[in-house]
Amino acid sequence: MATYKLTLAQKTLIEKARNVGSSEMAVPLSAEVCAYLCGVVVRDLNLGSAIPEIPQHLPAFFETWPVSSLALTGIPFEELAAKVFALKPDSDTYFSCLATLHKSRLKYEQILQRQAFPTFDQVGPRGLLQFGSLPPPALTGMLYWRKWLYDLDNRAAQETGYLFEPILAHAIGGTPVSASRSPVKRHDDRGRGRQVDCVKQKLAYEFKIRVTIAASGQGRWREELQFPLDCVGSGFTPVLVVLDPTPSPKLTDLVKAFHDAGGQTFVGDSAWQHLESQAGPVMGVFLERYVRQPLTALLDDAPEPLPPMTVRMADGGNVEFEVGGSRLRIGRAAELVDADPEAIPDDVSD
Repeated sequence: MATYKLTLAQKTLIEKARNVGSSEMAVPLSAEVCAYLCGVVVRDLNLGSAIPEIPQHLPAFFETWPVSSLALTGIPFEELAAKVFALKPDSDTYFSCLATLHKSRLKYEQILQRQAFPTFDQVGPRGLLQFGSLPPPALTGMLYWRKWLYDLDNRAAQETGYLFEPILAHAIGGTPVSASRSPVKRHDDRGRGRQVDCVKQKLAYEFKIRVTIAASGQGRWREELQFPLDCVGSGFTPVLVVLDPTPSPKLTDLVKAFHDAGGQTFVGDSAWQHLESQAGPVMGVFLERYVRQPLTALLDDAPEPLPPMTVRMADGGNVEFEVGGSRLRIGRAAELVDADPEAIPDDVSD
């Protein structure tokens, strides 16, 4: 019987995948959770016949709620990982990206459970803008709900920002780089670096889900148009990848800016084809299952008009959402965290 051992690089990858940084709401990945993720890799990459100890009916990664219930007991994780990684090249990167996604989902589950409701000091003065439109109890309740939902959405935007581009970058074999460490320099700003979604050899990628007519302000938009010129000036070929092909004047202008600079552009189906060709067969499966299919489902099924939504506080302070006849229950924790959602989180460096 073959004996499988993790390489030093794979041990480092696993340690990094399990590390949650210093965030108060982050959840460490236990050996049982990591074993579950390895089981998902086995299922996704059709390794079941070589690793029969994985149950045939693993809980679904996306459809299981709460996310924290996903675990696999009775199978030593590191032994399983060593076998999976040895049998399929790039399966260690697959595991790493899946673990990154799972950590973000676990953390956001904690945010839903522990994000405190606002105080009257935070929302009270805003009531002056609508005082008289509703009776005071109703208006006060609306102010609390509105701020709490805003806080949740703001945290979701932050967490997605740390997740989306790095997953795409690592899946295609590149690296996201911060402005302070970037090889792409601003040509008109004393050589300061530019944040780049992904650097792969001499390619500098800009990833976007969609470019709409409602793009950011003029200053930010000039930054977007300047990016391909800064790449060329730094010795890189700029590459624009836009996942959704919905046309808009802004998208046309951005594509032209990349072409004029000698860059490459991929929009819609060609964007997905390019990513999958760069990722290779194994990581192409990851991109299809965990990025393309969910985003496509959300974009294709976007409802018009919006369905009715009800949010209510149930027993024990738990919160229930009902949207278009579907329900979601958030079990609220006894220990809440009254973090300022507009501040930079303490784990931003991670």
